[in-house]
Amino acid sequence: MPLVIADRVRETSTTTGTGTLTLDGAVTGFRTFGSAIGSGNTCYYTITLGADWEVGLGTVGTGTLARTTVLKSSNSNSAVNFGAGTKDVFGTYTAERSVYKDASGNVNALGTISSGVWNGTEITVPYGGTGVASLTGIVKGNGQSAFSAATAGTDYVTPTGTETLTNKTLTDPTIIGTIIEDVFTITDGAAFEINPGNGSIQLITLGASRTPKGTSFVNGEAITLMVDDGTAYALTWTDATWGGSGVVWETDSGSAPTLATTGYTTIVLWKVGGQVYGARVGNN
Repeated sequence: MPLVIADRVRETSTTTGTGTLTLDGAVTGFRTFGSAIGSGNTCYYTITLGADWEVGLGTVGTGTLARTTVLKSSNSNSAVNFGAGTKDVFGTYTAERSVYKDASGNVNALGTISSGVWNGTEITVPYGGTGVASLTGIVKGNGQSAFSAATAGTDYVTPTGTETLTNKTLTDPTIIGTIIEDVFTITDGAAFEINPGNGSIQLITLGASRTPKGTSFVNGEAITLMVDDGTAYALTWTDATWGGSGVVWETDSGSAPTLATTGYTTIVLWKVGGQVYGARVGNN
């Protein structure tokens, strides 16, 4: 039974007591409760007879008005026991339940909504809604009006999820557990490039003596390179992409290391101040 507010609804009644009123028809220039409100619907009403009056929420029937909830009255806000005489019964917008703007243009306090059902399917974007019928989880705004569901791993990092952090700065992090490094196998070629972005541990098996490039190194990056020389091949580290005239070696008396003829030669490369430095850390 929906609540209906309608204009110019007024009838008379000669019903006595505190119960349902039988309505006697519309006053000239007004409409009946049945035609304006509709049978089965509710409305706010006022009943007056001399000094007696009552304001409440009523339920419209066929030619009747049930006094469902009394809000205010001359009988200490209880149902009035109306005596004989013709009562004036009209639809109203009671102050008890009204919403209005105050003198400053603000809507009056609505109080606490203790229960209720949202009967719409969604709040639309122009009114700060999502444009979707349901929304769960963490909410994000677009900076202007609409809200939407945030995506785990894209908009935020979850406590137990697995996400990829790109271009993030970690200040004094405490890492608990095992750090697993990427292992990347370089494709051999005449002037192959060693790119730290491919992983912090890299492997290369030479098919001939080579002069590698270090184009992608930036200051602060480092990798561990394991070189299998194949059949006594050599690496020449003089390409200008390493900085200056090539890699500056911190081991092997400042010279490029001689590769082991069996197994891997392990080399660490790092860049500082625009120059790549290297050190052989062992053969295996």
